[in-house]
Amino acid sequence: MTELQKTPAARAAAPAGGDPFLSVRDLRIHFDTDDGLVRSVDGVSFDLAKGRTLGIVGESGSGKSVTSLGIMGLHRSKRARISGEIRLDGEDLVAAGPDRVRELRGRQMAMIFQDPLTAMHPYYTVGQQIVEAYRVHHPQATKKQARARAVEMLDRVGIPQPDRRVDDYPHQFSGGMRQRAMIAMALVNDPSLLIADEPTTALDVTVQAQILDLIRDLQEEFGSAVIIITHDLGVVAELADDILVMYGGKCVERGPAETLFDSPEHPYTWGLLGSMPRLDRELQDRLVPVKGTPPSLINVPSGCAFHPRCPYAGLTGGRSTEETPKLTEVAPGHHAACHLALAERHRIFTEEIAPRL
Repeated sequence: MTELQKTPAARAAAPAGGDPFLSVRDLRIHFDTDDGLVRSVDGVSFDLAKGRTLGIVGESGSGKSVTSLGIMGLHRSKRARISGEIRLDGEDLVAAGPDRVRELRGRQMAMIFQDPLTAMHPYYTVGQQIVEAYRVHHPQATKKQARARAVEMLDRVGIPQPDRRVDDYPHQFSGGMRQRAMIAMALVNDPSLLIADEPTTALDVTVQAQILDLIRDLQEEFGSAVIIITHDLGVVAELADDILVMYGGKCVERGPAETLFDSPEHPYTWGLLGSMPRLDRELQDRLVPVKGTPPSLINVPSGCAFHPRCPYAGLTGGRSTEETPKLTEVAPGHHAACHLALAERHRIFTEEIAPRL
């Protein structure tokens, strides 16, 4: 196992069992548009316990962010069709009313958005926005108490001189500092579920590492369940206990991070791993991209959505173009949706894929 594939000591020490704090079952999020029905999320299921981190990976347009926004209850428009179950600590969020979801959002679950400059209001100071997020769920708190809490959170996420920077506006913070401020706002009410949507996008490598270390340290401190939404497998290798790979709105592979890096079962996962740059060995060959482009979620290909790009679709006797593969368990806790026979998959991975990874 390479250095990239090793799990951190903190991950090894995390509890493997326990009842799921978040349970998602057959989640479907479709949108009516003028061009047709967009099947952004089409039957996704997973569980997540407190103290554990789930990494959801895939290309742009695979349904990752739509899944996270659905969990947060941010798709309640007339054009959105949501079905399935999202249970947070046993409570079904799909069936809950908007007022109840709004009550839970920020207190029981919170989200770090992809671009903090657009997610934060430009006309209010960073401190005012954190104070507002706190007082919504603590109406008995005075302005002085809420401001003290904002300063405390800015200090906890590593903002220098927090008592002074609390009065700065978002544009006065650097990209890394804005992301830290967004994390402070998300954690101000000690939520039990934290969703981070591309938390390191547009940040330089050094700041990325600092943000990932911060999320890990805060998770250990708060014991939260964490979902990391990303297209960067390096991020999930660093943080995630479990990985869910999405393609065309569906889950094509799911399993423990170590297992998925060592023994991936789906050709799409092979492609993602093969296109990832490696720093732990000498570069000998060019990176191998996944050929083609992601499918339109309005016209998802029949059968396996990945078959137009899959170099092994011809080995399935036509099933790839006609029949949607089911997510089946291939090893304890490891599931994949692929028509290739298990023995054939293992042969291809051993002979063709593993030597390149």
